[in-house]
Amino acid sequence: MKQILKELYGAGIIFFYYLKYPILIGWPLLRYGLDYPDNLIIDILWIYCFGLMVKDIVYKFILKKSYCSNDSCDTKR
Repeated sequence: MKQILKELYGAGIIFFYYLKYPILIGWPLLRYGLDYPDNLIIDILWIYCFGLMVKDIVYKFILKKSYCSNDSCDTKR
């Protein structure tokens, strides 16, 4: 059971890493531009992606933190 949860967590990280911005931009375009019907699951997914984007902005510009340590992100080798 623990292994399955780890795999789901990893798949979720990869999914949202690559798809948060297309979902943030694409869903409002589809909904309001092309008159797609309401979908509760996609609305919740859009809110979650919006929260992830806000978190990224806060970490990068306000707190000026990185997701990795200084040694592993150092490009000046």
